[in-house]
Amino acid sequence: MAASSTGTASPGLRTTFVNYARLVKYQFVLDFCLALIVAWTALDAGAKYSGETFLVLLTFILGQIGVLSAVMSLDDVTGIRDGSDSANYLHGDQTRLRPLSRKPLLTGALSVSHAARFGYLSIAWGVVWWTVTVFLAPHAALWTILVTVLLLTASVQYSWGLKLSYRGFGEILLLLCPAAFVVAPYGFLTGTLPPVVAVAALVFGFGQLMIGAYSNTNDIEGDAAVGRRTVAVVTSPRGNRVFLGCATAANLLVILVPAVAGWVPWWLPVVLAPVMVLRVRQYGSFLQNGNALLARSRGVVAFRTTVVCVIVANLIHFGL
Repeated sequence: MAASSTGTASPGLRTTFVNYARLVKYQFVLDFCLALIVAWTALDAGAKYSGETFLVLLTFILGQIGVLSAVMSLDDVTGIRDGSDSANYLHGDQTRLRPLSRKPLLTGALSVSHAARFGYLSIAWGVVWWTVTVFLAPHAALWTILVTVLLLTASVQYSWGLKLSYRGFGEILLLLCPAAFVVAPYGFLTGTLPPVVAVAALVFGFGQLMIGAYSNTNDIEGDAAVGRRTVAVVTSPRGNRVFLGCATAANLLVILVPAVAGWVPWWLPVVLAPVMVLRVRQYGSFLQNGNALLARSRGVVAFRTTVVCVIVANLIHFGL
């Protein structure tokens, strides 16, 4: 449908854009892109405002959007083909905390073939822009390139290709891939990885793990039916609660141990105290009410609080 005489986009174009934005879970893509702000605020004051820095960050985030769009799109393609999304989203009345509108393949708003094609094009887009990043980066060290290649190849195969989340690697990817979104651009810009940035990256990664792990807890039945081997599927309910408790404790220890050991500033746990409180609340409330989707929602709040606290800590430590 052509654009109207007022110059606004046609309803068909707007609807298509909205459907693809829902397919890629644009809210979570934006959350992942906050990794670039974490990395940028960890730069020395002299490097923060250089044109080279902004150019590298721009090309990296363009590639990141492509990679994340591919991950989300192909995850939905797999979910609709094996029936796991139908089982996980169309049962009971639990979709209030995860609206069905987030799944345009389930609602019929998009076709599977269009979503798959979009996913493949998104991979290509990500590869192109991350290749540009390598050539523009002032410190394209081998380890940084390897981190980026691993990030690309592992993340897009979460539910597609090798289907790593079906083989027991889902929780590892949920932790390490988000962390790598902090490590890679910082490495391209500095060639180093100081302990305080490594901690920031891991805390960022735990933010996503502690969302995904509770999602998996809610999706046990559907995941088990299609052979997705999450911790929640392969363990008993008690075993899964133990895992969630250990992951929560590990998140806290990543903040506390480096400070006690003197690897990072002593005050870092003070700045990140809101994160620790929210993380304990998330797990404690789940033990009380067993509501995995509510715990997941609280995990989103904890993640975004994590980003704010880490940015504040970086600005204190590295300066404006």
